[in-house]
Amino acid sequence: GKISTYSFSPTEEQVQCVSKTLSLQNCVITGGPGVGKTTLVKLILDALLSAGRQVMLCAPTGRAAKRLHESTGFESKTIHRLLEYDPITKGFKRNQHSPLTIDCLIIDEFSMVDIHLFHHLLKAIPIYSQMIIVGDVDQLPSIGPGAILRDLIISYPQQVIRLTHVFRQAASSMIITNAHNINQGKLPIKKDDSDCYVIEIQETQKIFDTVIELVTNRIPKKFGFDALHDIQVLSPTKKGPLGSQLINHHLAQKINPNPTSIIDYQGQRFATGDKVIVQRNNYEKDIFNGDIGIIKYYENKEFGIEFNQKIVKFKQNELDELMLAYAITIHKSQGSEYPVIVMPLAMSHFLMLNKNLIYTGLTRAKKLAVIVTQKKALIMAIKVNASPQRYTLLHSLLTENITLD
Repeated sequence: GKISTYSFSPTEEQVQCVSKTLSLQNCVITGGPGVGKTTLVKLILDALLSAGRQVMLCAPTGRAAKRLHESTGFESKTIHRLLEYDPITKGFKRNQHSPLTIDCLIIDEFSMVDIHLFHHLLKAIPIYSQMIIVGDVDQLPSIGPGAILRDLIISYPQQVIRLTHVFRQAASSMIITNAHNINQGKLPIKKDDSDCYVIEIQETQKIFDTVIELVTNRIPKKFGFDALHDIQVLSPTKKGPLGSQLINHHLAQKINPNPTSIIDYQGQRFATGDKVIVQRNNYEKDIFNGDIGIIKYYENKEFGIEFNQKIVKFKQNELDELMLAYAITIHKSQGSEYPVIVMPLAMSHFLMLNKNLIYTGLTRAKKLAVIVTQKKALIMAIKVNASPQRYTLLHSLLTENITLD
């Protein structure tokens, strides 16, 4: 009954997916960019709420939870917050003895959830409760152990909804078209005056120089994006000639040449005006691995750093929790979105190169993506599935009832 109030008409596929989801105890919704996962979650949520169900929404990172809240208008928490993580005991207050008071849990960005976190989540969900898992199985697997989304999908095919139809407004985006091409092992299409550019360059040093020039000059001039706030360089590696460390060093000096205060901490510069990224979850400060902020001031041996419109203070000895973020690794970008990404690829990255890495990097871009690559590196990357392959027992345990004695 609620569906008629939308500003769009749900497709036949979406209506069927909503009723299939509601009929299943647990289900997985997966699909690439532009296939309407977010819209479907909103439709399902509204159907559940109008049926009087007790629903909670969560996601593995602060950024993903915030995006889920923005897209649904419904409160969404990180999994740690939902399970009431206690920094003192390093445990969760919600568990089988104190379960969540819900009858349905929707978890977004599930590809980032590792086996440990999933274990704690399952303990806290009441046995009768429904679980709706949403994620893109073709992205990089979680940083921690396991490949749970993949294993659940192969183990329970009847409970999987795989969205494949790319919506018209999404189909006009070359970012989305090329993401699907890469996922299918095809080379990205080069098209001028689109939102996705592929620049082929042979020498590594020239790729490096081009990345710096694109960020500091060409993209801001041609498209009007801001070098500091809008453009994110994503590199396959931290070290090496095209690694995020070296690119950061150069971009910091170019984008923020005359800061009011500079601190050298363990060989890394931190200066007012610099862009930094959080290295690990800090529940007391309420910031999470992958959050990006700008250093606003330095006084009394403390930095004031702005994250999502709020200032968080860092003492000098806490700076190892931060890193410069003009350039970050693709792994670090999981679950985030940026207006513009610039992605260098070369054979020097060859151990890291695979289809899922390039796909994950490209799908971070909302408005513009520029890949600067050696042709050979790109061809090689799209031929390789995410390696090293993760060998997990979960699929066998789920399907064959093996017992671990």
